[in-house]
Amino acid sequence: MPKVKTKKTLIKRIKITKKGKVLKKQNSNAHLKVKMSNSRKLRKNKVITMHDKGHTKIFKKLLAKAGKRIS
Repeated sequence: MPKVKTKKTLIKRIKITKKGKVLKKQNSNAHLKVKMSNSRKLRKNKVITMHDKGHTKIFKKLLAKAGKRIS
């Protein structure tokens, strides 16, 4: 059976803390910011923690070795 390769794009988009929390930037934060209010732009810049068990399970599977730190 072949090795499970880690998804390098996912490693670039999320960060795993020492305690195993998953941090990610919010989406829809690239261009077209003219229509957003200043407060909405500031909220979009923050890094959020993922609390969803379903997503963390998928991340573990996609990250293979690097995903073992996720709790």
